[in-house]
Amino acid sequence: MINYKSATITMELSITSPTTVLETKTSKKNYPEARVIILDDNFNTFQHVANCILAIIPGMSEKRSWDLAIKVDKSGSAEVWKGNFEQAEFYHEQLVSKGLTMAPIERT
Repeated sequence: MINYKSATITMELSITSPTTVLETKTSKKNYPEARVIILDDNFNTFQHVANCILAIIPGMSEKRSWDLAIKVDKSGSAEVWKGNFEQAEFYHEQLVSKGLTMAPIERT
């Protein structure tokens, strides 16, 4: 199942007189969400994983980045970000560029 965020757009053409009038109408356009997940590997250190999470994921605290690095090691993976699909792609690419082992972007 895919959850979506919403944005409003569209215009409707209304012909009520000899001139054409555009009336604004509100409708929802859906944007898919996605999860960014780091996988455990045998070559990245806790320090490197925590530093990458801290540097790349917005609003991340140092404590939370360490907690996520530990979770990756203990459970094999950790979700480090969830939100708009395009942003998820951006964070995923940045984490990959730092050498982290990543799960494919998971749409939610």
